[in-house]
Amino acid sequence: MKLLFFPKFYLFIFLFFLSGTASSQELNCNIQISAQRVQGSNRQVFETMQRDIYEFMNNTVWTNQVYSYAERIDCNILININDQLSADEFKGTIQIQLRRPVFNTTYNSTMLNFIDNNFQFRYVEFQPLEFDPGAHKSNLISVLAYYTYIILGFDQDSYAPLGGTEFFQMAEKIVTNAQNAPESGWKPYDASRNRNRYWLVKNILEKEYEGVRQFVYEYDRNGLDKMESSTSEARTSMVESLKLIQEVYRRKPDPFMYFVQVVLESKSDELVNIFTAAFPEEKSRVVQILAEIDPANKAKYEKINTAN
Repeated sequence: MKLLFFPKFYLFIFLFFLSGTASSQELNCNIQISAQRVQGSNRQVFETMQRDIYEFMNNTVWTNQVYSYAERIDCNILININDQLSADEFKGTIQIQLRRPVFNTTYNSTMLNFIDNNFQFRYVEFQPLEFDPGAHKSNLISVLAYYTYIILGFDQDSYAPLGGTEFFQMAEKIVTNAQNAPESGWKPYDASRNRNRYWLVKNILEKEYEGVRQFVYEYDRNGLDKMESSTSEARTSMVESLKLIQEVYRRKPDPFMYFVQVVLESKSDELVNIFTAAFPEEKSRVVQILAEIDPANKAKYEKINTAN
């Protein structure tokens, strides 16, 4: 057997490249901090906060999977600070947006776009942000980590049936760790109409909501990803995928069904755009399903039937 020997310099370069690839980060996350309502404070702290959160989200290794640079997940986090309660305590909202590239196109589909209104946190300028999966040490870090795993879970569910389970379980662990936190959003009673972090991940992992997660996969992989090669078949698959949510909706495992609302809110505009070009019979079918499972947007979906 012939043995290969590398000069030390090239061996170092090889190992450096290999280690860099193995520890590649998962997210390409844009961070925006808005503090226009906060008066008379040090504005520099918000610039530092934005930079620190950006580095935390994009430089932390969240999984043991290998992501190439091109595979990093595009997402946005918009933090709107409404009040500065003290020198290092803030209160506001956090908006989560997730996009997924559609196969063989330049189009990016929105998978998540919702606002968490219960966001109060402490931020000390220049203090490192470090995530400990075994403990709740900071509400800012726990909220950011929680939504990171929600993002990872949704992304993986779109590529494999129930593929994001391990990441949703990590989000659930963060919720469990935060049950004694003074900040709201982590406990079952910290919510109006069950719209908070506790209920979102609880719904996602419940067996009775499995159809919604199956919808995410069927809609994206057998619908959107095939739109370029076979538009008619892709639209048919999308209609069939919506029936999975319809089955969950009719069982009503939760009177508020926050998970269902989060998914449909992100897809409503896209569904209108796709099905305005469908055949009349297909339009009628999809509008009937959407009006049932998402009655709040019934008027929006009616535009599908009236479009020429």
